[in-house]
Amino acid sequence: MNRVLLAAYPKQYRAQQGKEILDCLDEAYPGRSWPPPREVLALARGGVRARARAVSEDPARPWWLDGFHLAALALAALALVPYLQDVWHWALRIEPGGHTTGFEHPGWFPWTQGPDTRTRLLPYGLLPLVSLIALLRGKAWIALPASAAMFCVGSGLAGTTLFGDEGVVGIGYYGLGAPLRAHDLVLSGLLLLTCAVLAAGRPGRLRRRSYDWLVPLAGALFVAGSLHLTSGDPWFQRGQFAIEIAALIAAWGVTAATGDHRWLVPVAAFSIVRTTAILTQPYLMDSLPSQVVLLCLITPIPLLAVTAQRRRTSAA
Repeated sequence: MNRVLLAAYPKQYRAQQGKEILDCLDEAYPGRSWPPPREVLALARGGVRARARAVSEDPARPWWLDGFHLAALALAALALVPYLQDVWHWALRIEPGGHTTGFEHPGWFPWTQGPDTRTRLLPYGLLPLVSLIALLRGKAWIALPASAAMFCVGSGLAGTTLFGDEGVVGIGYYGLGAPLRAHDLVLSGLLLLTCAVLAAGRPGRLRRRSYDWLVPLAGALFVAGSLHLTSGDPWFQRGQFAIEIAALIAAWGVTAATGDHRWLVPVAAFSIVRTTAILTQPYLMDSLPSQVVLLCLITPIPLLAVTAQRRRTSAA
């Protein structure tokens, strides 16, 4: 089982030092197939840092290109999150009943035939899902039209027959009530911009991530769809809160380990989208003062910049 822990490290690192790590674990914890939790966390942290250093030292692509790629991935995931249940139900032809995401009437084909409701043929969540999978595989030329379609649907240019009237995309920021709506174009517009930059800036150099990354994506679809978790559900918001906090901490950790600025780009994109949602919808901020929330959103940007600069100065 100790070999499972080595999966956190890059392939080249495992080939060079994997046997040495396993020998040290066997010597320190004889007869145990799994080290203590503290050792597991230390190995996982070391693996993440080793991967971050391998990425930052890779001369095949500049840091800004990787930064834009990470930002596009983060924005596509953020756009998909409220529609996890909807996409799962559509893919398996499940009748959601009353468990819907901002629709007045549930149903399959025709999607929403009911009083004061328009027909919908496809779930809006397919667009960010296609963008996310394409970006994971480094195919910005596929993500670009999908993100453009998101922008057109949100602006009303594409009509409502295909994807319907999506309504509220979902409350998802720390449970503080800052929903992103389909017609709020900051998220889809910023995703479209980053995809356009990636498609224009030598798309063949984009990092191609393994299909293994689709496993947690499928798991999220299954959990949200099988448990009927909508984006307004308290457990849904707590789970998103935990993931976002973990991602921000990880961004700070890898920046401190490498002194690289590439992880600052997705954090800045995330902060722009969330801050705009709060500023344009202040009436939804009831849980905490908006100044507190804005401070929590803005602080990570200079923090990561200062951390990267200090790391570079100490390494010089």
